Amino acid sequence: MDITGEYRIPAPREAVWAALNDPEMLARCIPGCKELDRTAPDEMAAKVALKVGPVSATFAGSVRLEDIRAPEGYVLVGQGNGGMAGFAKGRAAVALAEDGAETVLTYEAKAEVGGKIASLGSRLIQSTSRKLADQFFGTFAAELGAPASAAAAAS
Repeated sequence: MDITGEYRIPAPREAVWAALNDPEMLARCIPGCKELDRTAPDEMAAKVALKVGPVSATFAGSVRLEDIRAPEGYVLVGQGNGGMAGFAKGRAAVALAEDGAETVLTYEAKAEVGGKIASLGSRLIQSTSRKLADQFFGTFAAELGAPASAAAAAS
């Protein structure tokens, strides 16, 4: 499954970069995040509770940062296991571009799911993925000072 997006964040690129590398900030923005801890300079461990259609699970996993080009972007590589619900793994290339006083964040992600959650069908998984991304980036933009209406418009 492939998912892409572009979000306009009303903050300088350096501030967006710093926020994207702050586990506390990310934990506040990730839907269902229970824990997010830095385990190495370029790695974090996470616990996230998600509901996809009728399936609810808590996923435990890790995220590694690769190809770090501060403050232009990086590649996130992650995996999570939700026990009986299944697993998810993927990678996302994140890029930040300056546009005046704002930052344009774009991403291209590839994800793979397996187990019970995969049986729900690609359409439901794709729409849930898009919804979770929009929730994350809406909250992220709001945390960086965007008014609620601007954060909603960013997605």
